Amino acid sequence: MVLILNFFFCPVSPSYGYDPLDPKGNITIKWDLLQSNSDTNDVKVSLLNFQLYRHIEQPGWKLGWEWLGKDVIWSIQGAEATEQGNCSRFKGGQLPHCFENKPLIVDLLPGAPYNIQTSNCCKGGVLSSMIQDPAKYAAVFQMNIRAGGAADSDFDMPQNFSLGVPGYTCAKPVQVASSKYSSDGGRRWTQALGTWNVTCIYSQYQASTSPKCCVSLSAFYNDSIVHCPKCSCSCQELPGSKCVKFGETPSLLQQVKDPNQEPPSIVRCTQHMCPIRVHWHVKQSYKEYWRVKITVNNLNILKNYSGWNLVALHPNLKSLTQVFSFNYHPLNQYGHINDSGMFWGVEYYNDMLLQEGEVGNVQSEMLLHKDEGIFSFREGWVFPRRILW
Repeated sequence: MVLILNFFFCPVSPSYGYDPLDPKGNITIKWDLLQSNSDTNDVKVSLLNFQLYRHIEQPGWKLGWEWLGKDVIWSIQGAEATEQGNCSRFKGGQLPHCFENKPLIVDLLPGAPYNIQTSNCCKGGVLSSMIQDPAKYAAVFQMNIRAGGAADSDFDMPQNFSLGVPGYTCAKPVQVASSKYSSDGGRRWTQALGTWNVTCIYSQYQASTSPKCCVSLSAFYNDSIVHCPKCSCSCQELPGSKCVKFGETPSLLQQVKDPNQEPPSIVRCTQHMCPIRVHWHVKQSYKEYWRVKITVNNLNILKNYSGWNLVALHPNLKSLTQVFSFNYHPLNQYGHINDSGMFWGVEYYNDMLLQEGEVGNVQSEMLLHKDEGIFSFREGWVFPRRILW
């Protein structure tokens, strides 16, 4: 079995954030100034995930910025600040929601009281990609801000935005055309006093210098299995590398998990030390079709993957006939090229990849047509060119 080396790894995107499989992907923070009075401003903030396949899992986004003045978040709906700050200067009456110069805002959890909700809130900070779940690719909250400008021209837009998710870097706010809102069944339109966009892009190298997964390969016509190479993601001997041997139950598993923090990366001890292993097995060959089985194993001891997805690059995906246990959508990022696509779980069936163990895997088979002139069992052609997790 002849294979190309880059089959083995889940490659990472360049450090500057450009992703050839999603060249226009970004998360946009839209800041709408809805009303401005002498001492107060009403603001609507939207987080919009314009990425084809990348999504934000639990514990979710944590939106941060820096006020240029001494602005105060007096009230908020659809989200909450993690810290109220020192409000000792406010004597008597209602205290502000947040008096921090650098507030950190998190989404409300599902089931939050109705009177503090807004539309598209309360998902615990989870943002789906547009393809995977268009109903969950956005998050919205509203704020009443005091000590801001008296009018649009005087409004001081905050700076230094961050998403609080590893790998994302946010640009400076840019004022754009004001957002418009429909009412009365679309017969009337109102618009914001001012709208600013903040664009955030992702870089895998900034998120982690090592891959998140590795790929193993096998085929019905060969008895051997190409395992993940040693130290694909880390090495057991490296300082700071944490793994659990089979049969061990470390005391760390007894600790109470903080829902606002990502669980520490502790994996099952393997030669590759990857939290995710993807196995691509060429299962059968028919006269006009061939069948592949994909298995994803979670080797992370503490972490489940909710709303997971997997991207594969293979020239025969343009002739994909059927996927049996996963959802599938071609990426078509360049229009005339259809060699990459996204797989994700079926809701309430396998959309949750559980932590390491007997049930810590998801799998599906797919049927592809043998394209005349390009299909071949030679030189590893039937194996994927890239796998992204």
